[in-house]
Amino acid sequence: MIPGLSASRQYATKVTFKCPQNWSIVTDMAPERRTHKRTKMVLPVKVSIRNGTELAYTMDITAGGARLGGVRAQLKPGEVISLTRGSQKAKFRIVWVQQLATSEFHAGIEALQPNERFWGVDLSCREREAQENVDTLMSLLKGSSRHK
Repeated sequence: MIPGLSASRQYATKVTFKCPQNWSIVTDMAPERRTHKRTKMVLPVKVSIRNGTELAYTMDITAGGARLGGVRAQLKPGEVISLTRGSQKAKFRIVWVQQLATSEFHAGIEALQPNERFWGVDLSCREREAQENVDTLMSLLKGSSRHK
């Protein structure tokens, strides 16, 4: 902790840092809605949509889904697509779509049957480390607010 800096939880989702110069920093610590922590990772994938197949890439991944980039086909939320990565194949539901250009889309997808091995990366270790970092920060913030 920085000397002279104290933190207190003002609201369930806000943390106020009081500085010695009588100014405050309020930061939003809104609870994460995601069930899995995102990991930024660009991986090539083959996307099967309706009657066609195209190459795309992940922008970030979780054990339960991903954010896709470089998709050329028009996608619709709720639509089910298949992704192939190496010898792995799985079905995903499109959650959201963002159109960047006439024929370029980003899409958030969730696995119909989550499979931590699909991406070929050990995500459980990364999620555990991230949660430990959040837990450490929260206990430091709680501890410093008691010493006021």
